[in-house]
Amino acid sequence: MKKIGIIGYGWLGARIEASLHNTYTFSVTTTTQDKADELKNRGINPRVASFMDYQLASPLLPWDEIKTLDVIIITIPVSEKSCCVSSLYNRIQNLSSFIGDFEGQIFLMSSTGVYPNTEKEFIEEDIAVNSISGERMIRNKYPQVNILRLGGLMGDNRLLKNYNISNLDHAVNHVHYADIAGIISKMIERKLESKTYNVTAPAHPTKSQVINAQKNINDTGEVMEVKGKKVLSSKLISELEYVFQYPDPRFFHL
Repeated sequence: MKKIGIIGYGWLGARIEASLHNTYTFSVTTTTQDKADELKNRGINPRVASFMDYQLASPLLPWDEIKTLDVIIITIPVSEKSCCVSSLYNRIQNLSSFIGDFEGQIFLMSSTGVYPNTEKEFIEEDIAVNSISGERMIRNKYPQVNILRLGGLMGDNRLLKNYNISNLDHAVNHVHYADIAGIISKMIERKLESKTYNVTAPAHPTKSQVINAQKNINDTGEVMEVKGKKVLSSKLISELEYVFQYPDPRFFHL
């Protein structure tokens, strides 16, 4: 059974582990000792580690689990939207001190936020990895990294109807966490490296349509012009022959 390390056991990391715990064993990082104790009681091997944005007085001690891991999944934010470039550089330097010269499979959870908010259908080649600071820094250090540009994370308690939403006639670029886990598992099985994929559900209904579906409000049948950007996962579907478990965001809550 392969062993996966998740760096950043937050909302997404927890759901990836829960979705795949029957297939893989896990070691994870968390930022508090209380959370580490809870995870240890559940049979998950935790390490308390915080990848701060400032330059640490001394490098993070290497992850003692690193030699036993086959795969690393990085869920901590590595985008310029989460911090400035210099802080991002420090965060990635701290990360590299932690995992060293790891040569196994690596997955970086990036975002469809790398694409501009223009009315266009975007594919991976529209924005090169080298033009995105976080993606570039990670790939320069770990050329084998698979970069997954995730749409809006949905499923469980995350439903669009629970948020204050504007631009209701704009398309959604959402993905259910179960499909993220399924795609990672398939890529592990195929031993894929150095891939960049958009990860969004194939259907892109409007925000209004998604909210109405979640509130059990029947659409009037009026055809609404769908505005905004659409980030396409057609490359992933073609290359992986992946069939989405949740292809339409209108039904993520079912």
